[in-house]
Amino acid sequence: MAFPERFSNLPAYAFPRLRALLDPHAPGADPINMTIGEPTHAFPDWVPQIIAENAAGFGKYPANDGTPQLQQAIAGWIACRYGVTVGAATQILPLNGTREGLFNACIALCPEAKGGKQPVVLTPNPFYQVYAVAALSVGAEPVYVPATDTTGNLPDYASLPEDVLNRAAVAYICSPANPQGAVASEDYWRELIGLAERYDFQIFADECYSEIYRDTPPTGALQVAAKMGADPERVVLFNSLSKRSNLAGLRSGFAAGGPESIRRLKQLRAYAGAPLPGPLQAVAAKAWSDEDHVTQNRALYAEKYAIADEIFAGLDGYLPPEAGFFLWLPVENDEAATMKLWREAGVRVLPGSYLAREVNGHTPGADRIRVAMVAEKDDMRRGLIRLRDCLYAR
Repeated sequence: MAFPERFSNLPAYAFPRLRALLDPHAPGADPINMTIGEPTHAFPDWVPQIIAENAAGFGKYPANDGTPQLQQAIAGWIACRYGVTVGAATQILPLNGTREGLFNACIALCPEAKGGKQPVVLTPNPFYQVYAVAALSVGAEPVYVPATDTTGNLPDYASLPEDVLNRAAVAYICSPANPQGAVASEDYWRELIGLAERYDFQIFADECYSEIYRDTPPTGALQVAAKMGADPERVVLFNSLSKRSNLAGLRSGFAAGGPESIRRLKQLRAYAGAPLPGPLQAVAAKAWSDEDHVTQNRALYAEKYAIADEIFAGLDGYLPPEAGFFLWLPVENDEAATMKLWREAGVRVLPGSYLAREVNGHTPGADRIRVAMVAEKDDMRRGLIRLRDCLYAR
């Protein structure tokens, strides 16, 4: 039997790699898991009630394009958050988690060729791993662009050679960035959108961490594109309730963009999508319409930022995250540090290189570990103190 080769060069996914690295070894203390970005703060207490009130909806096929109520709630949130008006029925597609959208958008929107040549999908490095497999799925060439200290932890796409930019069809960008916590400024977005206009590619703006920040709400791609008067199809925005509302298991996200982009996404969804069940769409509509629980959630993360800043004060190379809930900590060797931390302190983190690709002999993140600040506050404090004392004690 013949099997495809398109994914043959993919490394094992980050978490199976981590299990293979650490599971043969006993932890040095009671385990504290700080690997995965799965929020543990309480979700709104009205969630079960809304599911119960709409339980009859489990007996019906859900609306493939989302209920009008959910579409309108998302459009209303975009208007309030970014001051941008989008058509609820024509420019919004509710998703079964943003991973679905970030993958399927490449299938629906990336052309088979650009200027008669193989298209390029631009990806920050390190990055959310679905970007790479989406590019490979459509026969595009993924080009991994460093997002490191020297570039402000965001990719400098403008620095790419002309021949690469001429073949660019899609550019993924995550702001606030996973794993670094960097935020794209309005100037950054303006430069990137201008570049996309000049070289005619689309921007897939992954803004899933946009509502967890220290002081200032991160600028959004759609809001800058609207200010610039850019082509409405230029930017497709992705967001979800997973981090904003602590509803990772709800699997509710959305894509928002130009009418033609959303039409094509809907067409693919009609054939191959898995829409959110009706009762869960009702919960999502309520969640996008309520900001009180988001404000409370952000206050909890503010306390965690303060704890991390206190524990790592004076650590050379510590960069307080602007947003999101990850620490991107400096080490000499990411796998060695991860192993030491597990075997000596029982703290489980993720090697930075597991989120990146080697390019020209260098792997961004090989000198970093990613630490998720999602545990309860006291557990997080214990974990960070153990980490500091294990890896940075002098």
